[in-house]
Amino acid sequence: MLEFLNEANWWCLLLLLLIAFLLGWFLSRWSLKNKYQDKLDQCYKEKDKLRKASDSYKKANTTFSNPIPVEAPKSIEVAEVKKDLSDSEKPQLNFESFGTASESQKDDLKLISGVGPFIEKKLNSIGIYTFDQISKFTKEDIETVTELIQFFPGRIERDNWTAQAEKLKNQ
Repeated sequence: MLEFLNEANWWCLLLLLLIAFLLGWFLSRWSLKNKYQDKLDQCYKEKDKLRKASDSYKKANTTFSNPIPVEAPKSIEVAEVKKDLSDSEKPQLNFESFGTASESQKDDLKLISGVGPFIEKKLNSIGIYTFDQISKFTKEDIETVTELIQFFPGRIERDNWTAQAEKLKNQ
């Protein structure tokens, strides 16, 4: 009979452990659900707030949905307005210091950072066609070219055209 009691105690103990485990598991699930539900509710509230703010912003800015088109002057046109220097006032390039070239020897000067199609046309119009010419620019040449192309003063030094042209002519 004593063995039966010991065996019954074990079963009771196992049953109590199982009940405690299930009770702990259910309580933890319930508390986590409440915790995350609160965070989810906060997210929904913030989403609604942002949506209302967005809607009010759209309503406030409906007058700008069809703006009147305004054409800004292109930089080429602005630069062409600056052509007020007469031929006698224009500085003369010293081709002896950096050499001459013809249009048939022309390099793609747009490969130099800071030279676009417009500046390339300006350089070609004053007789600069090759990387070799640009790589040999002196300080005086840079000042003269800057004045002749009348576009972005300081661009030649800032973008270091001479070093770029030196690398490009050796390729």
